[in-house]
Amino acid sequence: MIGVLVLTGFLGSGKTTLLRRLLAAPQFSRTAVIINEFGEIGLDHELVEASTDHFIALTTGCLCCKLRSDLVETLEDMLRRREEGTVPPFARVVIETSGLADPAPILQTLMIDANLAGRLECNGLITTVDALNGADTLEREAISVKQVALADRLILTKCDLAESGSAPLRARLLGLNRVASLHTADHGCVDPGVFAIDSSNTNAKWARELLPDRSDLHHGHDCEIQTCAIVRDQPIHAVTLSLFLEALAEHCGADMLRLKGIVHIAESPGRPAVIHGVQHVFHPLEWLPRWPSEDRRSRIVVIGRHIPRRWIELLLTGIEAEVRGLAS
Repeated sequence: MIGVLVLTGFLGSGKTTLLRRLLAAPQFSRTAVIINEFGEIGLDHELVEASTDHFIALTTGCLCCKLRSDLVETLEDMLRRREEGTVPPFARVVIETSGLADPAPILQTLMIDANLAGRLECNGLITTVDALNGADTLEREAISVKQVALADRLILTKCDLAESGSAPLRARLLGLNRVASLHTADHGCVDPGVFAIDSSNTNAKWARELLPDRSDLHHGHDCEIQTCAIVRDQPIHAVTLSLFLEALAEHCGADMLRLKGIVHIAESPGRPAVIHGVQHVFHPLEWLPRWPSEDRRSRIVVIGRHIPRRWIELLLTGIEAEVRGLAS
C-alpha cells in the first residue's frame, strides 16, 4: 500500500518551501509529488523540480473546483507508469494543493474511490499556517479556517518573522482544531518525522493518540467551529454505529467537517473499528487486529460548524435506546 499525504495551507503560507526542504531528506527520496496550482501559469512545480530529481506530476487548475475524476486519473496514471517502470518506483505520494483549495473533496476522493482502493492509502492532511499573517488570514478567508479545522497536523511557518510572537495565533489554532498536533518550522525546515509515513502502523498509531485525557477538549470553540468528543464506556452495537453515522451525514452534511473515532463494537470485542469521515462522506470501516492499549472505550471526535456537543450526545443516546428496545 502506497501512503498519500495532502499538504494544504493558504496562499503564501510556505507550502512549497517546506516541500522542497522535505524532499531533500533521505527518508523522502522516493516520493512522487502532485502540485496543484491555481491559474494558467504554474511556477511552484518548477521550484520543486529544480531542486530535486523526484518525479513530479503537475495538475493545473484547482482540484477542489474540478471533477474528482481529474485527481483519480492523475493518480492512476502515476501508478500505471510506476508499474511499467517508466518512472522511479516511488514509495509515497505528496499532494500539494492550491492555497485556495478546499481539501475536503481531495480527502473524500482518496477515501472512497474504488479505482484507488487497495493501492493508495490516505495518511493524513497537513496544513501550513503563516505565523506572520495567519491570524489576519483566518479572519478574512473562510477557506483558511476550513484548512485548519480539517488538519491532522498543523505546521506554523515564518515564526522568525513574527515580531509579536505566535501565542495568540496558537490559541486560535487550538480553538479551531484541538485534535491536530502543532509543529513549528524553523526557516522552512521541520523534522521529517512529522511527515513520515508508515502505512502498516498508521491506524494503530493514530488510535493510540486519539483523544488524550484532556478535560477541556469538548469546550474548545472558535466563532463557528467546535471540537467535541464523545466517549462511551460500554460497547456500541454495529447497527447503532451505522445509524448514528447516517444521521450525522443526513442532518449535518457539510457542517460536519471531520470525524474520527475508534469504536468498541459489541459484536467484535477483540477488534476495534476505526471510523473516519469528511463532511457527508465516510471511509469504509477499518478493523484493527487488536486494541492498541488497555483503554477499550469508544472515542469519537467531531469537528463541526454549529453542531452542539449536546445534540450529538442525545442523538447517539437516542439511537442506542431505540436499538436496545428493538432487541428486547
